[in-house]
Amino acid sequence: MKIVSIIPARYDSLRFPGKLMHQLGDKTVILRTYKNVLSTGLFDEVVVATDSNVIFNEISNNGGHVLMTKKDHQCGSDRIAEAASRMDADVVVNVQGDEPFIDSNSLKKLIEVFKYDPLKEIALASLMTPLNEKEDVENPNVVKVVVDLNDFALYFSRSPIPFDRENLKTSTHYKHIGVYAFRKQALIEFSKQDITPLESVEKIECIRYLEHGKKIKMVVTHNLNFEIDTPRDLERAEAYLSQLESQ
Repeated sequence: MKIVSIIPARYDSLRFPGKLMHQLGDKTVILRTYKNVLSTGLFDEVVVATDSNVIFNEISNNGGHVLMTKKDHQCGSDRIAEAASRMDADVVVNVQGDEPFIDSNSLKKLIEVFKYDPLKEIALASLMTPLNEKEDVENPNVVKVVVDLNDFALYFSRSPIPFDRENLKTSTHYKHIGVYAFRKQALIEFSKQDITPLESVEKIECIRYLEHGKKIKMVVTHNLNFEIDTPRDLERAEAYLSQLESQ
């Protein structure tokens, strides 16, 4: 089974323009993400898929593998589908370009999902982590996921799900972390499908898989992840990096 990682890297960002090219320590955010994924040793190939000449040059000038993709993709999965169509792969792992500290143990768990799926029933796998703060549960920028008893995704939402009507606190709230592992064929099929109704309402692309009846296996991780969406997030990431380097 050939396993590759593709990092979608779009330059434009409404909340934080050009965030992937901001410095994080001695590297840009996108270069640090690329190097971190490469250093795990889990992949036969690691490539950045971008629509930006600036990002293309940043990766290629530092000896990395990068592919130029179309600008008009509606979501990151469409971008990596274009890149994956040019590559020989069985499983494609999508690591977001703005998550520079994704750890190897979490990626390994995602890959193992497919190694223990001999009937190839699982279309994709993704990560989730427990939410402990009410502020995060209620924040629409934090995507939540609810799962069944076998950790297959039932639904994703920006709303606080599950809703604890009687304040019993018997259920864990999970944040969905945007790191995916796809079977290549499922990814290609996804990119050819129209946006589905619930996906359009929530603005969460993986809902499209659920609306088409695909199985999404969720994997719990307790490792710290930084998704850099705002300048404040970058400050937190800088503080975390300084902590790591001082150890």
